[in-house]
Amino acid sequence: MSKKRKWDDDYVRYWFTCTTEVDGTQRPQCVLCNSIFSNADLRPSKLSDHFNRQHGGVGGHDLNSLKHMPAPSDRSETLKAFGVASHEDALLQASYQFAYLCAKEKNPHTIAEKLVKPCALEIAQIVLGPDAQKKLQQVPLSDDVIHSRIDEMSQDILQQVLEDIQASPLKVGIQLAETTDMGDCSQLMAFVRYIKEREIIEEFLFCEPLQLTMKGKDVFNLFRDFFLKHKIAFDVCGSVCTDGASSMLGANSEFAACVKKEAPHIVITHCLLNPHELVTKTLPTKLREALFTVVRVINFIKGRAPNHRLFQAFFEEIGIEYSVLLFHTEMRWLSRGQILTHIFEMYEEINQFLHHQSSNLVDGFENKEFKVHLAYLADLFKHLNELSASMQRTGMNTVSAREKLSAFVRKFPFWLKRLEKRNFTNFPFLEEIIVSDNEAASIAAEIPLHLQQLSNFFHGYFSVGDLAESSKWILDPFLFNLDFVDDGYLMKTDLAELRASGQILMEFETMKLEDFWCAQFTVFPSLAKTALEILIPFATTYLCELGFSSLLHFKTKSRSCFNLNDDIRVAISKKVPRFSDIIEQKLQLQQKSL
Repeated sequence: MSKKRKWDDDYVRYWFTCTTEVDGTQRPQCVLCNSIFSNADLRPSKLSDHFNRQHGGVGGHDLNSLKHMPAPSDRSETLKAFGVASHEDALLQASYQFAYLCAKEKNPHTIAEKLVKPCALEIAQIVLGPDAQKKLQQVPLSDDVIHSRIDEMSQDILQQVLEDIQASPLKVGIQLAETTDMGDCSQLMAFVRYIKEREIIEEFLFCEPLQLTMKGKDVFNLFRDFFLKHKIAFDVCGSVCTDGASSMLGANSEFAACVKKEAPHIVITHCLLNPHELVTKTLPTKLREALFTVVRVINFIKGRAPNHRLFQAFFEEIGIEYSVLLFHTEMRWLSRGQILTHIFEMYEEINQFLHHQSSNLVDGFENKEFKVHLAYLADLFKHLNELSASMQRTGMNTVSAREKLSAFVRKFPFWLKRLEKRNFTNFPFLEEIIVSDNEAASIAAEIPLHLQQLSNFFHGYFSVGDLAESSKWILDPFLFNLDFVDDGYLMKTDLAELRASGQILMEFETMKLEDFWCAQFTVFPSLAKTALEILIPFATTYLCELGFSSLLHFKTKSRSCFNLNDDIRVAISKKVPRFSDIIEQKLQLQQKSL
């Protein structure tokens, strides 16, 4: 371990002050440009070199003269009064703005000093002259500076979110999911939904690593500790939507048991974006084998570099649209529907390629029964992709999601009746084969059995169904039949009064359902509270899926040890840092350290 250098008060002659890290490491910081250097630079030669090269000043200041310098904020008051930022404020503002853009674009922190600043200096020299170049040179953009700026902005954003959570008139909804990053580290991500100023807000909450095991209790401890750390009561949560392994984050998992024990009122729901897994679990043996054959074919082509290159060259030669196959993946279920479609549409060409490579997969791939099953699976997974895509949006609530699932399941009886009459309109790929081959119809006879089984499984797993009849006024209070509401229901009078308002009717017709009920909080608080308690809970973990996509940009092979919590918060949060407050606090801290 290298020896740590110590601060000497004599170093102030070079216009430097000292900052101390949590572990006691002392680092020099330039008072003029706010650049922070490493502990190894804590020596006169390095400090004087920076002072003379960057600021062209003359040393010789003592500690007392530096302490009695006017505060940066004092020197800038006159400029601020005229709406002009002081030199120090402008440098800090530029530094924070670049760090903000760096995080938003998910770039490494070193890009500033290695690429952006050198380019900016060259452009300034050529276009604006040496004076402008000298000003730009003073903007602090080192790796450490960018890192500290992002940390400060992240803390400010987090503070804004925590303040909103505490001020929310109703309990908040949480969505929680876990993934493994490039460094084989398990990351737990959470988003929060709450009410602020007559609007439902969705915000990033945290992304924290699970240090050891990934059991349900570990997830719960990390989840609860976040609230304890920030001094927020755990019972501020009203619902938690989870996704992942049933033993860890399922509705009947250890995590759910721990949550219920800590706060019994919290409603645990499971993400509704996983119908593909249900289909796979209910597949009969022959259909499952057809799916595995597809996976083996793709692995044969994509898993071997020579085969992949030959495959691309073969398709380019015959002029086929697809030249790259998607890898099948269990975790990203949309890929399963896409690869089945691609394989079916390229069936003849892939068959030729397998023959050319003398693959032992040819016999299974050429089998007529396999092709019929492939067509059915491609059609079925295409329907599931469309269902999942319709629920992949922000603001999706449990009522809307269950309506979509219920509508999907209600299609099954119609599909079954049509199949009994040999009408394959809802399965175009399957119809294409059966029209050209009568023998395929007998193979397709077992398909209705799977659809029936799948329908039953959907009902049991997602509890598909509408709201209770007496609660459907939440969806449309104006067309709802009040006779379904018991006369003893205390809010029946409020419903009658609400229906009589033409202005509120106009609001209902022009606003989203959640925003409409938020707007009624001041006029009909009881109705609004009851409606929003149903609309606030998350129906999916879609935001976490988006967050995991951002995670791939931050955690790469070259940044595998990177602590990404602050960067990812700045990158995907909708909150904008309060730059003026952050800069003012920064200047005050710098003055106190003198």
